[in-house]
Amino acid sequence: MSNPAGKKRTLLTITAVCAAVAAAIIMLVLSVIFRDTSLARHQQEGVIHIGYALEAPYAFLTPAGEVTGESPEVARQITARLGIRHVVWRQSEFGALITELEAGLIDVIAAGMFITPERAERVNFSTPTFHVRQGLLVPKGNPRQLHSYRQAVTTADINLAALAGSVEEDMLRRLGLPGRRLTIVPDALTGRVAVETGFADGLALSAPTVQWMALQNLLGKTEMAQPFDHFQGKKSGYGAFAFRKEDRRLLAAWNEALQSYLGSPEHLALVARFGFTPAELPRPATPAEAPAR
Repeated sequence: MSNPAGKKRTLLTITAVCAAVAAAIIMLVLSVIFRDTSLARHQQEGVIHIGYALEAPYAFLTPAGEVTGESPEVARQITARLGIRHVVWRQSEFGALITELEAGLIDVIAAGMFITPERAERVNFSTPTFHVRQGLLVPKGNPRQLHSYRQAVTTADINLAALAGSVEEDMLRRLGLPGRRLTIVPDALTGRVAVETGFADGLALSAPTVQWMALQNLLGKTEMAQPFDHFQGKKSGYGAFAFRKEDRRLLAAWNEALQSYLGSPEHLALVARFGFTPAELPRPATPAEAPAR
């Protein structure tokens, strides 16, 4: 025989438990938010530590030793808009930047870092600031006639170089390039030397990096492979700033400042100095929509 009163008590109990769980979750979320002093701390102290790696045109040093490039210069504009007066720059190898961010040695990564699902597990990315495709630096005359990553990978005696931790390294590995045929280098100029000396048949870089090297007469005895069949990775080539997972308020304020700055005449004039055109600007998108360096 059914017991309506018992069923009612059970339903009330379940409802109460669900309400308690929901309240606990809300309190947990609010406690995390209110403990997040990432924005206020930097605004009060007037200082933020930003990490970068040497890969022009994304980040590099002028002859006078000043940090510049697409990412650092945009970062300067954003920190100024947030009322953070002073930036302390920290140079690192590209592959070490996320580890240094997690360790608290830096607060933001400004290195033209591409968004990838693997990186997004460790950091939060800002709104993307650019979208580019990949390129290949080869000896002058392109003696091996390399015109795509896939072609290079499927040619048994081709050896390639890539920057440590770069999306190009990940692409080559996913395409099946054996480790014995892949040389990891710390920066583009080291990779260029590897190509010039025959240690590698090509250096996998983003197309703007190769174009920048050409503009600065830094190609030496190399050139950009033309024509080049760009690797069609899923939504690849979106670059952004990176933040610690817990620094939600800093990220939110940074994104808000980016939204009003990206694509403005001021922004376009700034990045044009580094070889970026309106064609490199991503459509308005969230990091979740643009997963890939």
